[in-house]
Amino acid sequence: MGTGHSRADDRVMTNAVLQLLADKLAVTEALYRYAAGVDLKDEALFASSLAVDAISDNSPATAKIGLDYPAMHGRDTIVSAVLGSLAPFDTTHLVSNPRVTIDGDRAHLEAVVSAQHLPKIDHSRHLLMTNRYNVELIRQGDVWVLHRLTVDNTWLDGDPSVLAGA
Repeated sequence: MGTGHSRADDRVMTNAVLQLLADKLAVTEALYRYAAGVDLKDEALFASSLAVDAISDNSPATAKIGLDYPAMHGRDTIVSAVLGSLAPFDTTHLVSNPRVTIDGDRAHLEAVVSAQHLPKIDHSRHLLMTNRYNVELIRQGDVWVLHRLTVDNTWLDGDPSVLAGA
């Protein structure tokens, strides 16, 4: 008694599942490039994670610590602003709990990112922010890049004035 499908059907389904898994990994890798680029202060790596017309909005998170950090538009602006503002800090951004949905050449990623900030000149002070990243990505060629990033803070530990340069 047959099952109603052929080995060719199984291969097509297997290929589709493998492509979906590869895309989900590549989407997550885009956020890993973003985080590593920030932590390593690596302009090229950081830029490789962003679309040319990317938008990054950290204002929901920064408002909770009393800072006005408006949304940034464009890869070059984002790279310059983020790396410039974090230059005085040693940082570690840990990405966890990524959830990815794919729709053709667009994807959505939600993740928790714990971001530790320590002034390079005084590691006795710190600010640890655990944030929710809401990310829209697009596929450019074979690479996924962040198109819109919104960061909101869930909780923090330490001294918020660290980021204000106080």
